Amino acid sequence: MSLDPRGALVLFSGGQDSTACLVWALERYAHVETIGFDYGQRHAVELECRPRVREALARAFPLWAGRLANDHLLDLGLLGQISDTALTSARAIEMQANGLPSSFVPGRNLLFLGFAATVAYRRNLSVLVGGMCETDYSGYPDCRDNTLKALQVALSLGMATPMTIETPLMWLSKAQTWSLTRQLGGEALNELILEHTHSCYLGDRCQRHAWGYGCGSCPACELRRRGYEDWRAGG
Repeated sequence: MSLDPRGALVLFSGGQDSTACLVWALERYAHVETIGFDYGQRHAVELECRPRVREALARAFPLWAGRLANDHLLDLGLLGQISDTALTSARAIEMQANGLPSSFVPGRNLLFLGFAATVAYRRNLSVLVGGMCETDYSGYPDCRDNTLKALQVALSLGMATPMTIETPLMWLSKAQTWSLTRQLGGEALNELILEHTHSCYLGDRCQRHAWGYGCGSCPACELRRRGYEDWRAGG
């Protein structure tokens, strides 16, 4: 398969989904950069996982290493300061009266993609890749396909240059995400994801389960565990 000549910027948190998006992009684009955000998240340990995942990918997959370029980490601490959520403070993770979980950080993905587009513009990159998903997700409205399509139009108009937002996981279940990464990098890639990526909302990396590290009870851990078990059961 010939590589897409456009440069891609992957929103890369260090989690399972963003790692799947990163390898998806490395299969398609000759030049791939990554961007992460420090917004005062409760699970800030994910920021420590980001460079480890990049290094592990480069060691295990030399072909991708040649396409993997700069990493960018932005300080968005203000978002954490103005947010009162279970991801930015020590609050219980529960459903709220508005039908959204308390882990929803209002405007997070909108801000992430806006800042990513600014970096992409400066770096002459025109594709933004994110792990937003409507199939297995927590009900966040800024993960919806229509939200991302509208934002793509707004960013392209506002910057007077084409900006494409790719969401390769949008219609995949978590089990299908495990299947995708196995297809892209085999069992070696899935083992790398199990060992090095982070999903737990509470930032727990003391407990190692069959599906990776985490507290085992928060919504992110439950989703990751269920997806892994469904994938294994489906073979």
